[in-house]
Amino acid sequence: DVQLVESGGGSVQAGGSLRLSCAASGYIYNTYAWFRQTPGKEREGDADIDDDGITNYADSVKGRFNITEDSAKNTLYLHLNNLKPEDTAMYTCAANLRLHGIECSTIEHYLWWGQGTQVTVS
Repeated sequence: DVQLVESGGGSVQAGGSLRLSCAASGYIYNTYAWFRQTPGKEREGDADIDDDGITNYADSVKGRFNITEDSAKNTLYLHLNNLKPEDTAMYTCAANLRLHGIECSTIEHYLWWGQGTQVTVS
């Protein structure tokens, strides 16, 4: 079965850090992203990493978040540092094979999605 399973969310005080994990199985992916969503708002991308290992970040998280991939473990990570209350959201990982002509930062690029992990910053 195709699966993306996130973990690592939780509650943290402002200025703290978390590491989110996304374990991928059941398919060959080479492009990944993390998205966030809060109630009443559309899902928005925070970070992505393409098949060349090139990373891209939303302006709001540049310098604070870091996306990495462990190919041997088929696991994607999002390192969240200097967290702010406005970072409170459900974080979801997404994966697909690289689709040329579609930005890796967009929802449209991804076929497979996890269930999400909640991050709460107070």
